[in-house]
Amino acid sequence: MLRIRHKGAPPHVESGADALAEALGVSLSLGGSPVVRDVDLSVRPREVLALVGPNGAGKSTLLAALAADLPLTSGEVRINRRPAKEWTARELAMLRAVLPQAATLAFPFTVEEVVRMGRAPWAGTAEEDADDATVAEAMEAAEVAAFAARPFSALSGGERARVAFARMLAQRAPLLLLDEPTAALDLRHQELVLRVCRDRATTGDAVAVVLHDLGLAAAYADRIAVLHEGRVAAYGTPGEVLDPELLGRVYRQPVEVLPHPRTGEPLVLPVRRAASGRSR
Repeated sequence: MLRIRHKGAPPHVESGADALAEALGVSLSLGGSPVVRDVDLSVRPREVLALVGPNGAGKSTLLAALAADLPLTSGEVRINRRPAKEWTARELAMLRAVLPQAATLAFPFTVEEVVRMGRAPWAGTAEEDADDATVAEAMEAAEVAAFAARPFSALSGGERARVAFARMLAQRAPLLLLDEPTAALDLRHQELVLRVCRDRATTGDAVAVVLHDLGLAAAYADRIAVLHEGRVAAYGTPGEVLDPELLGRVYRQPVEVLPHPRTGEPLVLPVRRAASGRSR
């Protein structure tokens, strides 16, 4: 079959780039209310950055700003060393893949068709030749290949989340931005999704992920940004950031931070009162 190639090469990602996405003094308001306030951070190749914080802290809004999906009040987002607004929509789709919180479709697409949507930015380029292999690889990685022919609308919430994750993987962008990807998943698939993200970072990609589970953030992230009232309250390695006093203040819940007995990774546990009358 004759394929028409689009003119122009895909955006080049320099191997020595310090960051694939940067927020530089970013502030953003929604409905007239400030949600993100003067944030500076970077999403670096070969790293997983976890965005954590209580509900309403600005995590999802900051992730959308990093994806260049929301207009800024002030500051700048740079993707691949250029202001995000200088990239075309198609170039952005080649550079960054976004996994939103909710995965909804109005038409009865099959699982494989949904995953194949991730290949749309590469239509008409030399990369299109790898579509079939890339889609199959993404479905295997997300463990959705077994129901590739099923309608997306017939899936459970967790299955839909994994299909959306496979679609993002199939996009083969070097910058991955995930908003609460583990929220609808069981224990096995929470670990699977973050393990795949960790593997993609190891091969050179840059990953930013919004998480509520501080234990998952400690286990899989190279760096953690703790957001509080739209600002970055702490930014560093899990060992530096997961401080009981800081977390207790941000979450308004006393916590303990203990080293894992085998790995030494921080374990964050809420301080609970003993439940009276509970059978043992």
